[in-house]
Amino acid sequence: MNISKSVELFAEAQQVLPGGVDSPARAFRPVGGQPLFMDRGEGAYLVDEDGNRFVDYVLSFGPLVLGHAHPKVLADLAATAAKGTSFGAPSKLETQLGKLVMSFMPSIEMIRFVNSGTEATMSALRLARAYTGRNKIIKFKGNYHGHADMLLVQAGSAVASLGLPDSPGVPPAAVADTLVAQFNDLDGIAEMFAAFPDEIACVILEPVAGNMGVVPPNPGYLAGLKELCHKHGALLVFDEVMTGWRVHLGGAQTLYDIQPDITALGKVIGGGLPVGAYGGRKEIMQQVAPIGPMYQAGTLSGNPLAMQAGITTLTELQKPGLFDQMVETTTKIAEGVAEAAALAGVPITQNQVGTMFCSFFTNQPVTDWPSAANSDTDAFARFFMAMLENGVYMAPAQFEAGFVSAAHDSEAVDKTIAAARVAFKAV
Repeated sequence: MNISKSVELFAEAQQVLPGGVDSPARAFRPVGGQPLFMDRGEGAYLVDEDGNRFVDYVLSFGPLVLGHAHPKVLADLAATAAKGTSFGAPSKLETQLGKLVMSFMPSIEMIRFVNSGTEATMSALRLARAYTGRNKIIKFKGNYHGHADMLLVQAGSAVASLGLPDSPGVPPAAVADTLVAQFNDLDGIAEMFAAFPDEIACVILEPVAGNMGVVPPNPGYLAGLKELCHKHGALLVFDEVMTGWRVHLGGAQTLYDIQPDITALGKVIGGGLPVGAYGGRKEIMQQVAPIGPMYQAGTLSGNPLAMQAGITTLTELQKPGLFDQMVETTTKIAEGVAEAAALAGVPITQNQVGTMFCSFFTNQPVTDWPSAANSDTDAFARFFMAMLENGVYMAPAQFEAGFVSAAHDSEAVDKTIAAARVAFKAV
């Protein structure tokens, strides 16, 4: 595979951008080699600057649920852009998208749009603290909620340990009120509430973890979390930036029939453009300025282009049978990859929820961060490179989720499974 143009572009980019990229997730550091520079997307496919064509399971890390360059999204974006790209004033598109989001997720009675998932989770946590009058929050090892200082922490050795900074530049004071628990462990949460009574504002989690691969909640786990939160006067915050319209049209909260107090959203509601949102019960959201005391603002929040892309995307997803078709396609891919691994004698654990999937290079069940971290990342790197050589583009790290779009058809599925049969021989 010729990647000479990508090599040249990467060399140039490294003189301008730290590491040659604008997000570490793109850097190929966990798998070796160097990132490919993309020229265009076409439905289920990406085409790089050298003309190589790949079945794409990154899909901009999730938001392109309809596939690349969907004709209806592009047409509606062009019509909206012709009216202006940003106003710094309200437009009716914000209300339209807000109502559409709330129709999928009844737990959201009011919503505020922001510009990214990081903004959404950061604002949701500020809101939880404002509403409860408490300072401490609980997050989970292996759950990523963006790069806000208070969330860049690692767990201590004790269950109720206070977090320590996980990145240079994060002062200890910024994470002094952040507690880190183990995903799928209710006992640990109960111990934290016992250790810090009347101090914990909220528990925030990805209800299906998507940043340590794909890890679903154990049966009863989410219900147990909600019970513990409400028993102790804390709020339950679902980070559905990744899982919204990915594990179910109504998000993980609908799939598992659990209504959180606050929900953070992003990815799909922007249809490929930068966007985020947080919403929840009306009495909680009424704490937000200008009607409440909790300040949060953004010049580009509710940007008309992002709002229109979201409206078009969510409207298209309402077409009867479309989401079920996407889940069926994802299942075929997951089962085909697992079968290819078995034929090659390579031990993997295949996790899938809705249109998200992940192949862990371990023969043990993956239910939390320690079991995910047990994966053979060197084997994954070899698999990744072999899949790339055979025309399949996956996220360049073991602990990222794969995504399927409405544009992935039987040809894309067959090409992926055929590539996997070859790639597992290289592992």
